[in-house]
Amino acid sequence: MLKASVNARYETEAEKEAATGGATVTFNAGDFKLRASMTDATVINGPSLNGLSLAVEKPDSFIFDYNVPKNDLKFQFMNSISVLEKPLNLKYVHSREEDKTTLDGTLVFDSANKLSVSHKLGSGGCKLKYSYVHGGLTTFEPSYDIKEDSWDFAVSHKFYGSDMCRATYQTPSRKLGLQWSRSSKLGGLFKVSASVCLDDEELKLPKLTAETSWDFDL
Repeated sequence: MLKASVNARYETEAEKEAATGGATVTFNAGDFKLRASMTDATVINGPSLNGLSLAVEKPDSFIFDYNVPKNDLKFQFMNSISVLEKPLNLKYVHSREEDKTTLDGTLVFDSANKLSVSHKLGSGGCKLKYSYVHGGLTTFEPSYDIKEDSWDFAVSHKFYGSDMCRATYQTPSRKLGLQWSRSSKLGGLFKVSASVCLDDEELKLPKLTAETSWDFDL
């Protein structure tokens, strides 16, 4: 039986006085996933290729993502090796249009602790992130950018079994983010988030995003 999932997103930003939307459709085809994503630019003023991207994914192996209007191909390769009997998850990401290559590695010490390193080739620096899960419900994720000498922080908490709240703070931009999500077998995933920049002289209305997704059989 063919399985599929649909993801829809809507966001509004008071500063730009505009709202945008998007949708993603994913089909499971054996060991592979076929994905098509579009934005409101794809359908406004008639069907077009604007905002359209196509992807082929083999989970835990590779992703090929093609941006149709930009004629840009981005590919990712994933692998996992063992270091001192601990799993090390590796990822290689390259964008042809941006000519940007990123190397990521995550060392999983146990179910509660893991350390991640991300390096963009030619940047002269890297980002470190530590993740700690307390009691299986609360996750703390401090991260440090070596080149920028700056910290970011994130904390999330699960409650009622299917709900989760998450807060993030980026120190360089003083950007604060809040997110609430709920996941269920019948209703799928629903997520609402808001972000605001605290560095502005005047506190502006936050950027709001609503996202929902469903899985179903064809």
